[in-house]
Amino acid sequence: MSDSNLVYSTDGGRITQAAEKAPLEVKLFSDGFIRIERQTKGRKGKGVMLVVGIDPEKHDLKTLAKTLKTKMGQGGSLKDGVIEIQGDDREKLKILLQTAGFKVKLAGG
Repeated sequence: MSDSNLVYSTDGGRITQAAEKAPLEVKLFSDGFIRIERQTKGRKGKGVMLVVGIDPEKHDLKTLAKTLKTKMGQGGSLKDGVIEIQGDDREKLKILLQTAGFKVKLAGG
């Protein structure tokens, strides 16, 4: 098979560039607290709780997000160092994070 008939190949491309991503820049607060924010913007009115300010070098965010989603009984995700949990039970989420050893503040409305 000659190269002129090649339709698709996984050789090369941006695969090596994706592996060399820059380290994740997460917003950390100087007072040592993490924040639980509520957001509905761009979500068709559905409420989402955002857990912001956890240092990804000290904590495994993926495992923490999975644990929180399980204990809350909600869906969610981890995007750009921010844990998103569906729903609006910020008090329950605050208690779960405090029992995990975090100092927590509720932020926003």
